[in-house]
Amino acid sequence: MKLDSKKILILGASGFIGNAIYRELRSYFNTYGTYNSARRSFEGNQQFLKYDLASDDIFQVLEKIRPQIIISAVRGNFASQIQAHQHLVEYVSENDCRLIFISSANVFDAYSKYPSYENDKTLSESVYGRLKIKIENMMMRLPSHKMAILRVPMVFGNSSPRIKEIRNLIWNNKPIEVFPNLIMNVTHDDKLTQQIHFIINQDKTGIFHLGSKDLVHHEDFIKEVVERIGKFNPIYKRVYTTNDDRYLAVLAKTNKLPNNLQTTYQEIIDHHLLMD
Repeated sequence: MKLDSKKILILGASGFIGNAIYRELRSYFNTYGTYNSARRSFEGNQQFLKYDLASDDIFQVLEKIRPQIIISAVRGNFASQIQAHQHLVEYVSENDCRLIFISSANVFDAYSKYPSYENDKTLSESVYGRLKIKIENMMMRLPSHKMAILRVPMVFGNSSPRIKEIRNLIWNNKPIEVFPNLIMNVTHDDKLTQQIHFIINQDKTGIFHLGSKDLVHHEDFIKEVVERIGKFNPIYKRVYTTNDDRYLAVLAKTNKLPNNLQTTYQEIIDHHLLMD
């Protein structure tokens, strides 16, 4: 298979989501990634560059790779993230490239009565949500054809931090926190990376909500996931943050992807989790 000549740079390619994106794209595009972890496996990979968000200048990485598409899945110190994205936006505005930012459903976590859609106004009560809003607002100043904001709900997957944590809690006989009043949608790393691949292939820009097209209570979803893991009698700690149901869900309305790239929470449980 002939590689597309597009150069793609994934910031945060050693993290769970960033690495899933790298694995999805590397066979199709000239794909590079940054890492800042102790895992020695990245050191010998010619496609990976060491990048420390807090101490390194992102311009040096950009000048070395000269990517056509930059995907930001980087994590770390919040002030360093803001500075890095200021530099990214400056670079993208002056060069022939696009910036794809992995954002979060938490940009809407101050709204609890309804699910949220692409053009809804963002408002967050959490520090994390406010960080994502700040970076989104920077990106909005770019020409629309140069940016894509991908708002993502909770991401599950066999190697995801959430599944690993649930397994550890079960094996150590510790309680698993569930939120009976939280109504959410979810996604899986395989589905998310397929959606990102499509967005790149089709030169899509704008705001995308990349979660399941239906909603589920957090408690119900986690209990089904635990049943998939095995025959256990786990301890659940039910956490009530409010007396009423509250939503933290990002649903697509104006920027829907094709049907084959949409998913339901049940499909995520049935076809993606714990199958390998």
